[in-house]
Amino acid sequence: MKANRLVAFSIALLALAGTAAAQGVAWQDLSDAQRRLLAPHEQRWADLDPQRQQQIARGAERYLEMNRGDRAQARDRFEIWQGMSDEQRAAARQRYQEFRRLPPAERQQLVDTYRRYRQMPPERRQELRQRYRELTPEQRQSLRDQRMRQPPRPAPR
Repeated sequence: MKANRLVAFSIALLALAGTAAAQGVAWQDLSDAQRRLLAPHEQRWADLDPQRQQQIARGAERYLEMNRGDRAQARDRFEIWQGMSDEQRAAARQRYQEFRRLPPAERQQLVDTYRRYRQMPPERRQELRQRYRELTPEQRQSLRDQRMRQPPRPAPR
């Protein structure tokens, strides 16, 4: 089970990687730490698309640079990703692309809002989710538009 999780997790490192160059990465060109992390893929490494090799290598490097807490969060996010259907993954990719197209100030405002939301007590978050579910699509859009016009608020400490 642990080996399977490691294999699955190392594949998830692709999510951490950015766009890839056209030239692949030879197995022997990986660092020792990358080779240890990606050992489950050694036998099929040469068969991977060169862009995939680049993505996996960069993802492994980023993972190795993370602290223990960030690694745990990355594993948690990967487990969530694994549990998603193909449709849910496609929707998540679409939302991410929409987020990336936003102007930097709007992206930061969304990040700040999300952080404030995550710091709320669970009961308050549940209350807000329920109130949001009860809104019509038009009311939801109006709320989003109104929220984006407001100046950013400092995150609570």
